[in-house]
Amino acid sequence: MLIPISITQTKDIVAETEVEKVEFETLGLSEAKIEEFIRKNIRLIFDQEVDDETLLIVGQQVVNLKGARNDLVALDGNGNLVLIEIKRDAADMATRIEAMEFQAVRYAASLATIATVDDLVERVFSRYIKKWNKEFDLRELTPEELGKRIVNGFLSKNNAQKSFNKCQRIILVSSTFDEQTLSAAAWMSTNGIDISCISLNPIRPIGSSNGPLYLAAEKLIPAKKIEDFFVEFQERADSVSDVAIRSETKKPRTSLPRMAQLMEWGIVTPGMKLTLKGFNDSEATVRDAKTVEFKGEPISFNEWGTRVTQWSAICIYDWAITPDGKTLSELRAAKMKTETQAING
Repeated sequence: MLIPISITQTKDIVAETEVEKVEFETLGLSEAKIEEFIRKNIRLIFDQEVDDETLLIVGQQVVNLKGARNDLVALDGNGNLVLIEIKRDAADMATRIEAMEFQAVRYAASLATIATVDDLVERVFSRYIKKWNKEFDLRELTPEELGKRIVNGFLSKNNAQKSFNKCQRIILVSSTFDEQTLSAAAWMSTNGIDISCISLNPIRPIGSSNGPLYLAAEKLIPAKKIEDFFVEFQERADSVSDVAIRSETKKPRTSLPRMAQLMEWGIVTPGMKLTLKGFNDSEATVRDAKTVEFKGEPISFNEWGTRVTQWSAICIYDWAITPDGKTLSELRAAKMKTETQAING
């Protein structure tokens, strides 16, 4: 829930008009319009302070040999193919013959048959490029040639060539989910199937039919575990802003220090010049913990990353490089190790 507030000159907190949930149907928005928004802005549906996603959208309305049609297909930084299935709301799900989660499993099984990059491009990505050709710089290349170049470059930069499509992921997006869908998805998640449920709801100030609209995105599954919030007993919470320090590779992503903490540590500072690993002409200047200035424009760290790479989403910590040539992830891991050693004496 979002609670609108204002701050008075005496630094008192004052509640403003409350917000209310608005139905997509009430706004006259179809499932296709929601799908198109997600296709263009998929990075926005993830919590950028929690989910370190690197994604490349490679397909839309992909049809398998049995005529089944899935909404979006992406490739992630580990080389996995990601099925993204979108429904407007639970009522929309109820009108379908097959449950959303089981439909998604069938689609994911079809994606598992894609064995090579050439296969992915010929069956999926080249068709996507043809459909959205104005978004791609084809020059003298065919959609197949450009598709192979983009996918191979994405896998190479993410060191994921050998793990290409070894696993598949499922992301379900809807404004509401029925209990059976959440129950089935939770069961699959706890039994080793990489499935997520993300709620996406429009909201606006109560009683303001023409007021500003916002979208609230929340990951419902997998839910955070109670243990994710614990700080280990031997650690001084105040030394690391209540973040438990373990090695970067073993630490749950949900509790890794974020940009604000990196600035507090001095790893990132206002005015620092950052570049993206392997990308020329990518230099940006840090403004604060949320934004950089790129080509004279203030934008978020993640928007900077996606604009330069032309990927759909990016884990900025793995790609942003400081003047000393190290990524933010590397510097963060080194700092956490140093903190651990200091705590343990």
